[in-house]
Amino acid sequence: MSSTGPAVIKKKFSKLLTELRKTEEAVLAFSGGVDSSFLLKAMKVAGLRILAVTAASETMPKKDLLGSISFTKELGVEHLIIKTEELHNEAFVSNPPERCFICKDELFKRIKAIAKENKYRFIFDGSNSDDLNDYRPGRKAATLYGVRSPLAECGFTKDEIRSMSKELGLNIWNKPSSPCLSSRFPYGQRITSQALERVEKAEEFLRTLGIGDDVRVRNHGDTARIEVSEKEMHMLLSPAKRQLITKKLKSLGYKFVSLDLDGYKSGSMNRVLEKQDTGYKLPDAD
Repeated sequence: MSSTGPAVIKKKFSKLLTELRKTEEAVLAFSGGVDSSFLLKAMKVAGLRILAVTAASETMPKKDLLGSISFTKELGVEHLIIKTEELHNEAFVSNPPERCFICKDELFKRIKAIAKENKYRFIFDGSNSDDLNDYRPGRKAATLYGVRSPLAECGFTKDEIRSMSKELGLNIWNKPSSPCLSSRFPYGQRITSQALERVEKAEEFLRTLGIGDDVRVRNHGDTARIEVSEKEMHMLLSPAKRQLITKKLKSLGYKFVSLDLDGYKSGSMNRVLEKQDTGYKLPDAD
């Protein structure tokens, strides 16, 4: 949880509401995660005219789509679910380091058209100030389509968003991060609907064993590399649990099952980018 004091966080929230009220209306790219849920609540408190848009595809865990539907109903916000077709795009399926840009480019292009059709002047996403320091090709797409990130603009960190969400009584305040399932694949490994489904089923099974939501099954072809928090590693190492896990994951098509001794690391697939130039040039922003 954030080390920032409650007074500072509340001051940021007050600033956020002030800035939101200036816009009067916006379409929100709504994933159902902590950040976009917190921003949606703030937009509601600020009295904006709102349309939340969620992209549904094979890359989105089904539980996240259901969660987004439930949250918008709870807030009484208009919610539009659109079907995106990343797996029909060879540029995405080939899984380059800029995969996120390709996905967000389609999403924001669709949302911009929706905003124009429904006469919304602004488009928001839930990016926070921490996101600005990570490898996020999707940020380039946001710039291209004029998408604003009010949480980042007001300096909200992830921990501060969780703290303020708890203060507001939002039950998503401690919801674990849940990036798209494509993040389980090493760059350069093709992404298929069958492989995405296998990853999702493997992670769902591990959760049934009592593993927390911070679990990832990284898909290295025939090998499943399991990441869990260090405090939960012991839960996978008993002979009985090991046998259950290997039996289940092999039934899904994996030939080898491994446990990453470094533990769960968000964005661990980006390690290979630290010492290489991707050679991919994104289009210039307008």
